[in-house]
Amino acid sequence: MANRRASITDLAKTLGLSPSTISRALSDHADVSEATKARVRQLAEEMHYQPNQLAAALRRGRSNTLGVLVPHITGHFFPLVVNGIATEAAKLGFNVMICQSNEDARQEQKNIDLLMNSQVEGILVSLANTTQSFGHFEAVRQQNIPLVFFDRMVEDFEGSNVSAVVIDDYQGAYQVVTHLIEQGCTRIAHFTGPLHLSIHKNRHQGYLDALVAHGLPIAPELTVHCEMNQKGGQTAMRQLLRLPAAQRPDGVFSSNDLAAVGALQAVKAHRLRVPKDVAIVGFSNEVFTALTEPMLSSVDQRCEQMGKTAVQLLQKMLKSGPNRVGPPKPIVLKPKLLVRESSQRR
Repeated sequence: MANRRASITDLAKTLGLSPSTISRALSDHADVSEATKARVRQLAEEMHYQPNQLAAALRRGRSNTLGVLVPHITGHFFPLVVNGIATEAAKLGFNVMICQSNEDARQEQKNIDLLMNSQVEGILVSLANTTQSFGHFEAVRQQNIPLVFFDRMVEDFEGSNVSAVVIDDYQGAYQVVTHLIEQGCTRIAHFTGPLHLSIHKNRHQGYLDALVAHGLPIAPELTVHCEMNQKGGQTAMRQLLRLPAAQRPDGVFSSNDLAAVGALQAVKAHRLRVPKDVAIVGFSNEVFTALTEPMLSSVDQRCEQMGKTAVQLLQKMLKSGPNRVGPPKPIVLKPKLLVRESSQRR
């Protein structure tokens, strides 16, 4: 008994009662005597019995559980989104089951299967960066389980049970490039991740359109596809610093903060100054952006608000039931550019 949780069956065997009697006694049912209830409660306490809340909920026809799938729970962004999800879910009476894909499409598929088999009432998911086929989400759609994407979403994946909460990545990128141009930058590089992901696709388009809108040429050599981490940013920046002096960037917009920090380190190692020689801006407003030297400009993604809004959107779909006419419209949150020392020239 010490190696596993005591069950109703264990209590019934010990007391010589039926499992149904034990269950009714624990539920304070009127048809069980007070003496029997007292015996059952005492034994339950001695054996450290804990009711299976999930099984009880399923007997009532509800699991009261939401599935959450994130690429990782490191850094600043996803933990804060998950905190927003958990806070709002608790307020609405839901538990959460959290899985991470580790940016692996196959692990993402396994996690979706796990969540569906656990009979969650809805799923909130941010795509792994290696996901390029979406059959596992089709299974969710077919079973009419409410599905809300956040941050990273599947574009053109529609259904009455599918919606999304995202930041306006295009507008955030446009603001960054406009800011760098206003600081006097004319050769602005862009570090991007895989363009099949909506976040990178939209940030890249915002970068290009801002250049055109301000009369600057698009230089293909200044767009660098790299790993969105510190090492990837260092490698990308070193690549750009090997260009002839006249072709080197005087500004960098990175699609995330980790790669931006890598760029900052590479620039300083090259004995150049930030922001005077190269101004740098990231995206996500990670905690460490206020701790770098100089402090890193970034775009705030309103992480906790994104998590709370995603739960509210899912709850709206649950309330409308399986016969809902259509999904709620995706919610697009407004980004906020936080200008710090790494890009402030004027």
